[in-house]
Amino acid sequence: MRINKTRRFAVLGLLVGMLVPALGVSARANAAEVALAEGQQSAIFAGGCFWCVESDFDKVPGVLKTISGYTGGQKLNPTYEEVSAGYTGHAEAVQVVFDSKKVSYQQLVEFFWRSIDPTTLNSQFCDHGNQYRTAIFYNSPEQKQIAEQSKAALEKNKPFKERIVTEITQAGPFYPAEEYHQDFHVKSSIRYDFYRYRCGRDQRVKELWGKKAG
Repeated sequence: MRINKTRRFAVLGLLVGMLVPALGVSARANAAEVALAEGQQSAIFAGGCFWCVESDFDKVPGVLKTISGYTGGQKLNPTYEEVSAGYTGHAEAVQVVFDSKKVSYQQLVEFFWRSIDPTTLNSQFCDHGNQYRTAIFYNSPEQKQIAEQSKAALEKNKPFKERIVTEITQAGPFYPAEEYHQDFHVKSSIRYDFYRYRCGRDQRVKELWGKKAG
């Protein structure tokens, strides 16, 4: 999720300078299960920059909540600095809480494919490193089956030649990211729009799928 390392940290530095005085110590939470009401389910997707993944899923009817965070690695309670350095094994990811009566898990998986570049290993658009890999982290055997069947069908019908390298992995602990990352596209829309455009996300998605992400 960087245009380049220097520019990205400059953007985040400006943001932190604005938000941290108001927030005090950044809100951090240990890995925990999201409390779900009847009819609600959760899903976890990694698609590079979690600012962008969160923004895209927020547009889906039936999605109730999105949480940016870290998962898939070894370190307990990782910080953004640790994950972005690429040494924890975690991916930037988004936990999606949805109303299963309004949108199905399969529909979310189909939406996810068409909002990412599933052909690049340990990379998404302008961001490089295993923390930016694409992945579907399934929460149940049913989710695993749906994700694997969807991937297999996509391999047969994809509109591009490259191989799909997105991993499908059992979900482990999910650690919410620092508060200033949550709803970044809303809190700092100008900075977010600048990053997204310069990173080329929508341009590449349109090239692959024939449509804009989200």
